[in-house]
Amino acid sequence: MIRSTKVAVFVASLTLSASVLAGSGHDSLWGYEGLEGPEHWAELSKEYAVCGTGTRQSPIDIPVATPAKLPPIKFDFEQATLEILNNGHTIQVNHDEGSSITVDGEQFDLLQFHFHTPSENTVGGKHRDMELHMVHKSAKGQLAVVGVFMTAGKENKVLSNIWEHMPSQAGDKKKVSSVRIHPVDLLPADRSYSRFNGSLTTPPCSEGVKWFVMQNPIEVSAGQIEKFTKTVSENNRPVQPLNGRFVLTGF
Repeated sequence: MIRSTKVAVFVASLTLSASVLAGSGHDSLWGYEGLEGPEHWAELSKEYAVCGTGTRQSPIDIPVATPAKLPPIKFDFEQATLEILNNGHTIQVNHDEGSSITVDGEQFDLLQFHFHTPSENTVGGKHRDMELHMVHKSAKGQLAVVGVFMTAGKENKVLSNIWEHMPSQAGDKKKVSSVRIHPVDLLPADRSYSRFNGSLTTPPCSEGVKWFVMQNPIEVSAGQIEKFTKTVSENNRPVQPLNGRFVLTGF
């Protein structure tokens, strides 16, 4: 049991160094189209093997289910200076220390958040226009992702501040000391969520990631969706088999 725990923490550490903390440069080995697309990720590198062999992969199609009683997620988010990166696969906002979530008594620190279009997770087989992923890490090395669906509607003010400074070239990073953002403003008012065990949705597709996907979306404008798509293009991995996993939905 101790050995298994150490392995899980080691895998999480690899995940952070390979993907979550990728703050500079552009890993061009993989992509979302053609021979570099998701169906070929496992073939591109031995480090990506679990993308093809894993049994707890993300994203998933979240089934419409009877609500369960789940503990609320405690969000302790603080404002932070805007540091935004175009890593060639998404637009990523690196977050200052001091923000976290707590679930089941365990704290996970917010590291960064990034975006996908269309949404990676689906509900009842249906995509949303975009999806926000907030990536967290516990003191034990466990990763947790809060997913937020985004639908076309009114302009999102927080997103406007981010998009205004969006780097257009892969590998570019900007730190804008004059702009402070509050990630709590990217959460829906109703924070009921679905919970399941999964993986990173990008190579190396490491498993052992806790997923908390908000049931309710936030609104972003059609123009904001268009600007992201023109800069990054579509960047969603297809949904993966559940393989017997339980998905709990609660309030």
